[in-house]
Amino acid sequence: MASPPRVCVTGAGGFIASWLVKLLLSRGYAVHATVRDPCDPKNKFLTQLEGASENLQLFKADVLDLDTLVAAFTGCDGVFHMASPVPEDKIVDPEKEMMDPTVKGTMNVLEACSATNVQKIIVTSSLASVCVDPNWPEDKLIDESCWSYKEFCLKNKYWYAVAKTESEERALEYGKSKGLHVVTILPGLAFGPLLQTVALNTSSKVLVYMIKGGPDTMNNKFWPLVDVRDVADAFLLAYEKAEPSARFICSLDQMDIKDLVDVMKSMYPNYSYVDKMVDVGCKPAVTAAKLMDLGWKPRKLEEMLADSIECYKKAGLLEDADGKPCRLPYFYRVNAEE
Repeated sequence: MASPPRVCVTGAGGFIASWLVKLLLSRGYAVHATVRDPCDPKNKFLTQLEGASENLQLFKADVLDLDTLVAAFTGCDGVFHMASPVPEDKIVDPEKEMMDPTVKGTMNVLEACSATNVQKIIVTSSLASVCVDPNWPEDKLIDESCWSYKEFCLKNKYWYAVAKTESEERALEYGKSKGLHVVTILPGLAFGPLLQTVALNTSSKVLVYMIKGGPDTMNNKFWPLVDVRDVADAFLLAYEKAEPSARFICSLDQMDIKDLVDVMKSMYPNYSYVDKMVDVGCKPAVTAAKLMDLGWKPRKLEEMLADSIECYKKAGLLEDADGKPCRLPYFYRVNAEE
């Protein structure tokens, strides 16, 4: 009997990465999952996924430690690089907090792939690497030919966009120069049910804040949205079908926060919801037509929201029994810098 195809997922305990691990296991893949500490209770849920006892192995690894990556990638056919910081608080040291783990971390992953003869790598990028351009016409769709304007991002201290743009550019260049099959996925703001049983990720905190409301004034930005399960589907689809050096925008519904809150109010009218919002910026629209042409079939917005809210309810995240105010991640507040 042939052994299952073997892949590695970095940052496997994360929101999107854990759904990808679950999907890979369900499709018969053997998975090497890197985490900071395999013994940390917050990673226990990974070992409880269906198929994990037979086909999941946890590896202690850090993207800034090349040797740990080499150990995790050895014997794998492909790598899904998911580990990357998403800031919740104001960035004080951009090099240490964003650039090193995002850019150097990605390059370490690619070098470890070269060292272990892994030929196929799917890298997590972000719409932040295509959407930040002050000169982009609002009525013109943003597609995979677009790149964020790095000089503008640097000037305005949009560190997340700088790091994501730089790391994606370098990943694709490295793949071409070394003959590796590198593909990048650019998700929108991801919501959906949680697999983690301990930690609440940044985007879920944003949605919980919208539902519960709180003291902060929120940026009424225009956000491309996507279900976390559809992002996992996109990664596996790209791994199995995409050509080398391809980029794929992974987003469907696009709306500002006020309109999103209105949709949730129509579905679940009994929550407080955020009511302090300020309009900021333009409304650039993105297209995921390229990913859909590959066979991607995303869920509807209402299903994503319903599954998210029901998950939060079950976990007790929408209750205020402890009296603590809901906290909004820094970037989503008015006048916040990335």
